[in-house]
Amino acid sequence: MLQVLPRIGRRRALQGSAAALVVFGLLLWWLLPVGEDTPSDRLEFSTGVRNGVYERYGKLLRSAISEDMPKVEVDLRNSQGSPQNVARVATGKADFTIAAADAVEKYRLEGAPGADRLRGCARLYDDYVQLVVPRGSDIHSVEDLRDKRVAVGQEHSGVRLIADRVLDAAGLDPDTDIEPVSAGIDTMPDLLKSRSIDAFFWSGGLPTTSVRTLSKDMDIRLVKLGYLVEKLHKQGGASRYYRAATMPADAYPLAQQGSAIPTLAVANLLVTTDRADADLTAGLTRTVIDSRDHIGDEVHAAQLVDLRTALFTDPLPLHDGARRYYRSVKP
Repeated sequence: MLQVLPRIGRRRALQGSAAALVVFGLLLWWLLPVGEDTPSDRLEFSTGVRNGVYERYGKLLRSAISEDMPKVEVDLRNSQGSPQNVARVATGKADFTIAAADAVEKYRLEGAPGADRLRGCARLYDDYVQLVVPRGSDIHSVEDLRDKRVAVGQEHSGVRLIADRVLDAAGLDPDTDIEPVSAGIDTMPDLLKSRSIDAFFWSGGLPTTSVRTLSKDMDIRLVKLGYLVEKLHKQGGASRYYRAATMPADAYPLAQQGSAIPTLAVANLLVTTDRADADLTAGLTRTVIDSRDHIGDEVHAAQLVDLRTALFTDPLPLHDGARRYYRSVKP
């Protein structure tokens, strides 16, 4: 016997349709990023000297940003290092940069233009101070640099800032007790190979490609610097950001020959100003954290970026956009 299905009333049909639309709407809301449009902007990022860690990090970060925030265009601009980077951002000539904490603090203490507008987005990784000499050199301490030809970085570089302070801590006048040579990491190795200099200072993430390549081209050695940390702290001011650190034996295997090197380190910060858009800053900070492993494959220092410590951007207050990001990922 044929069973007749009950007829569905119009009201009931409408109620069912409405319910289906609600479910569909909720599903659509869940799947699509409604109200979370990615930021769009064009920003200038100040990096560092050619062949340096800042430049390489900047290129890789730009690539990561293009994937995470495709509407954001990033222009990279080389610089002489941290002091110039800080000045550019503070005065509106760049939007974001990487700079060492000592250079940031020096700029602030001097009350330079726009210093009060500087903000931190993330603590990135540490720069290690490296004093490189030929392996057979008679230079075994900073004090041994007296009357030597020493590359100390370019005029507005973070290397020059650190080299001057380290030389002073060792009782040497950077202008008269050595023969200072203005050069960056792009030319220092060749100068050492040609014996045009006796030593060079460098401050960068480990390993720095130029130093590792140099160790394959000639026999070099790294001079111990850690013993100067207390004298540096007595200088006060920005020198309080230097800390004793150990360069692991595998940073430059050929140069270190299995020995860890006591040296000095200083933290790098991702820096902007209070002018930067909060959404853009939050997105860029997220990209820095999320791309750590990918960037770290090529810039090993970037592997040390840590969500747990990234928000400690002393001496700078945290940007509101970066703070929003850290709160969103807080467990």
